[in-house]
Amino acid sequence: MVFHYPNGQKAVTTTSSIPSKKRKPNFANRGMVLEEAINASNRYYAQRNLAVVHKKPTPIQIVTVDYPKRSAAVIKEAYFKEASTTDYNGVYQGYYLDFEAKETKNKTSFPLRNFHQHQLDHIKACIAQKGICFVLLWFSSLQRCFFLDGEMLLEQWESRERQSLTLTFLEEQGIELTLGFAPQIPYLLGVEQYLQTKEQNTHGK
Repeated sequence: MVFHYPNGQKAVTTTSSIPSKKRKPNFANRGMVLEEAINASNRYYAQRNLAVVHKKPTPIQIVTVDYPKRSAAVIKEAYFKEASTTDYNGVYQGYYLDFEAKETKNKTSFPLRNFHQHQLDHIKACIAQKGICFVLLWFSSLQRCFFLDGEMLLEQWESRERQSLTLTFLEEQGIELTLGFAPQIPYLLGVEQYLQTKEQNTHGK
């Protein structure tokens, strides 16, 4: 099925399998579909009553529908009706979570152009309401994933001094997440570390 983004570009969606839990993960050989890995992590957290997080649905305008059978309809073409904000939101131990997931093939930096102004505006608005906002940055060529809190991302974006977030910067200021099976991307560990650091900074003042 073909989707048209608000800017008129087309994107063809594809699917791939999530690595089996029966053997050690080898993301380098199999590749990792970021969205599927996060969705699997969300299911893991929900099944254990640790958090309730879902991918946000994006409203679409259906353009073309085929009816191969009277009892079945197949959407062939559709438009995204509006630009998305961030990918995921939910709740964790009384905290509102809101985050975006991005990936790059770069090996030394993460381009800030991967983010859009409306996404940063949304993150800023959620932080103003004391929500926990962050981004998951996936370096597909390195098979490394970093948790970066929203305040830090906004600071780098608004400074306009950087065209990208260097790998060294993320190693120093972000939280690297060790990939696994259960969950595949343990982003709640990043949330916990972020909360602990924030509490320490508050008490240290």
